[in-house]
Amino acid sequence: MEKKDKNSIVDLASELRWKIGDNFHDKLTESLYTDASEIASQAIEMPGNERNYSLDRKIDRIVTSKRFGFPIMLGILALILWLTISGANVPSGLLFTLLIEITYPALKSLSESIGLIWWLDGLLIDGIYMAVAWVVSVMLPPMAIFFPLFTLLEDFGYLPRVAFNLDSLFRRAGAHGKQALTMSMGWGCNAAGVVATRIIDSPRERLIAIITNNFSLCNGRWPTQILIATIFIGSLVPSSFSGTVTSLSVIAIALLGVGFMFLTSWLLSRTVLKGEVSTFTLELPPYRPPRFWQTIYTSLIDRTLIVLWRAVLFAAPAGAVIWLVSNIHLGEITLANQLIEWINPFGLFLGLNGVILLAYIIAIPANEIIIPTILMLTVANLKLAGIGAGEGVMFELDSTLDTANILKAGGWTVLTGINLMLFSLLHNPCSTTIYTIYKETKSAKWTTVASILPVIMGFVVCFLVTQFWHLFA
Repeated sequence: MEKKDKNSIVDLASELRWKIGDNFHDKLTESLYTDASEIASQAIEMPGNERNYSLDRKIDRIVTSKRFGFPIMLGILALILWLTISGANVPSGLLFTLLIEITYPALKSLSESIGLIWWLDGLLIDGIYMAVAWVVSVMLPPMAIFFPLFTLLEDFGYLPRVAFNLDSLFRRAGAHGKQALTMSMGWGCNAAGVVATRIIDSPRERLIAIITNNFSLCNGRWPTQILIATIFIGSLVPSSFSGTVTSLSVIAIALLGVGFMFLTSWLLSRTVLKGEVSTFTLELPPYRPPRFWQTIYTSLIDRTLIVLWRAVLFAAPAGAVIWLVSNIHLGEITLANQLIEWINPFGLFLGLNGVILLAYIIAIPANEIIIPTILMLTVANLKLAGIGAGEGVMFELDSTLDTANILKAGGWTVLTGINLMLFSLLHNPCSTTIYTIYKETKSAKWTTVASILPVIMGFVVCFLVTQFWHLFA
């Protein structure tokens, strides 16, 4: 190839490269101006022209507004909780029938046929199996409904809007705005709420979120709240208003928990966990259709089944303890009755009683078994014949009236019911949550603080309510 031809090819390539570069530069400049114009049209309001909001921005103007943001947020939460509680009734009933009404008698018959010694039969079947069966039948359905619904909201892009709405409140309390998300997760399960605090980067603010997550009323405590409110609060008004008053009282307890979360966060951030509130850029992702089946799978495997498995591991030894204290005799009375007599004066001092305190001690692995344990201990302590399946066997009654009669026979009053609702909110976390707190903090000190602090607050609140009750009643 001649030198002249080579120079021609080089000149042609250089000219082509320059033209492509110019064209690319022009297109890039045009693209930047187009994007800037679109952003300006959405963000700047010109005289005589309305802002050209995108659909996401139009939705955000409503769900993050000061006027509508909080009502919408509370409405969605109330809907999720209603779907969780109402939707769990049928599967919980089916599991109860399978595990307790069918499997439990079958196991007792098998034990009798093989001649299993009575105490081993009681320990394994009446104690361990019954505790596990109660936890699975009561705990699984609500979690299997709440967690998928919560994850769908997260997938849709609404949960960052919740954090945006609550960010200023949490910052005033010395906490992190993302604690709004961990608080919401705690309404399904406090253990899951503790794990969710991983989204908070600041160690100090994450620790505050962990310690205060127990003030979120988890699904294991909702049945207790509803039952006690129905018996002792709803009965104070005519039957036509009973359901409304019961619902409002339970919602009031849940909102009171949020108040205690803010108060405790504020106190911690100004005492043992002092520090500046970290700033963070909260990105509001675009709304998008949830990935339904992936969400269902993730929420069931990563959240529901893992939390349930931990609860079962702790419920089994609790069932053994419940049966043992009800069947070990000290002279003519059982160890359970002896313990109730010892702590009953302190319980009455707080506006509760010894049965309630003992139930919360031995049923620490799961809030779901509190009411069955209270009924079993009450029947055993009063020596009521023909109720329940025997010493140390937890049970519940289908009739709210029958349950109320047993509790009132044990000396329960309206004050007892109110204080139990408060203590159900303000007491130590369950064993699963305590274990999760330790795994997340790697600190025995902070695990102890997170476990003991709510109990102390519960004692103080119940004492104050009792004093005011006696003062103004």
